[in-house]
Amino acid sequence: MTKRKQYEKVQEDIKEAVQSGFGVHEKIKAITLKALTERQLDKENIKNVAEAASKGIYEGMTAQSEQAKEVFSHAATALDDALAIAAEASKLAIEEAASKVNEYSHHDLNGATDDLQGMETTFLDSLEKAAKDGNQMVADIIGDFVSHARQSGTAVGKQVLIALDALKALPHLSKETVVSSTVATTITLAQIGSGILSGIAESLQSSKSKK
Repeated sequence: MTKRKQYEKVQEDIKEAVQSGFGVHEKIKAITLKALTERQLDKENIKNVAEAASKGIYEGMTAQSEQAKEVFSHAATALDDALAIAAEASKLAIEEAASKVNEYSHHDLNGATDDLQGMETTFLDSLEKAAKDGNQMVADIIGDFVSHARQSGTAVGKQVLIALDALKALPHLSKETVVSSTVATTITLAQIGSGILSGIAESLQSSKSKK
């Protein structure tokens, strides 16, 4: 499946989940995690999945009326929770790569840390972008949510802060000098992160099915 088709499917699946009005949080969280693991866990994929999910949420919301605010809250927090899990996976990937300093450069590790730092902004910007120039009622609901989230914080934002605090303990990330890569990197940090995220997603699905 091409990238474009994949993200269009994410958008459509999430739209249907929102329109159903039932089990919205679990459905959207599962769809988002699956989408994030289908490609490398890098900045581009995270942004594309967040934007596709946000568009799906917005489109699904236009069919809601009285319960619109409640449904949106479930949908947005599900996307937030999924991105928080992705942030945790990114942190674990950086830590794993840091243990192999002969294979990864200072630039690789700091670039991945910078990408991690921008995840909350990606989440909130994607929601705002989806609602721009659209249905006023839905735009107002999304606008209120985003304004509140920027002040009070989000799940992904909190997870990023936890991750960045933990990564401060890694000595190479605080060094001014660049650690040269002595071995060609065959597995990228994004690939490591994707593998870790897949494992987390599978364990969540497994624990859910046992309930």
